[in-house]
Amino acid sequence: LLTFIVLGKYLEAVAKGKTSEAIKRLIGLQPKMARVVRKGREVDMPISEVVAGDIIIVRPGEKVPVDGKVTDGMSSVDESMVTGESIPVHKRAGDAVIGGTINKTGSFRFRATKVGSQTMLAQIIKLVEDAQGSKAPIQRLADVVAGYFVQVVIILAVLAFAYWILSGQPFVFALTILVSTLIIACPCAMGLATPTAVMLGTGKGAEHGVLFKDAGALENLHKADV
Repeated sequence: LLTFIVLGKYLEAVAKGKTSEAIKRLIGLQPKMARVVRKGREVDMPISEVVAGDIIIVRPGEKVPVDGKVTDGMSSVDESMVTGESIPVHKRAGDAVIGGTINKTGSFRFRATKVGSQTMLAQIIKLVEDAQGSKAPIQRLADVVAGYFVQVVIILAVLAFAYWILSGQPFVFALTILVSTLIIACPCAMGLATPTAVMLGTGKGAEHGVLFKDAGALENLHKADV
């Protein structure tokens, strides 16, 4: 029984590892450095030091470090990581740019409007993490059922043990019946299958650019017919 439970926990840990890989890939979309104009000079600095209002320069082939609005220059930006649209979007002064997207042809300057945890990419990562930690309605039901089910099973196992002891059977035989009842009726799958499925589902979705707001949305997806 313990082996089964430990095996289930191990498989759950493996599933969590795969899902966190998907989150790491999302984090990897964000560049580490930004070229910022400070006191009239261009300075390369970590994006953690960029503040809202900074003017940032993006050259051809570079990733946009944070969210902002173009102030000067023109270019085409690949926004497929957010929109799924493979055709680059033309950007000019006044247009919004998203952190993590890829600048294609020209160079431009933009004013940072959202940095750190406020950027769209950071919000997407938080959304995926929250979805993995949330419980689906069916999971909450399984937890409630398992709570009562375990108590009933223990009572039945003790009653079976008492019956065979009172019937004159050896202690070892009665103990075997008790243990067999516990093992066969153990609701391990109820407690392990659903959270593992939710974690793998949201992680696999994140790999393919599909994001779930919570586990309830993932569960309701089976009703979709379009």
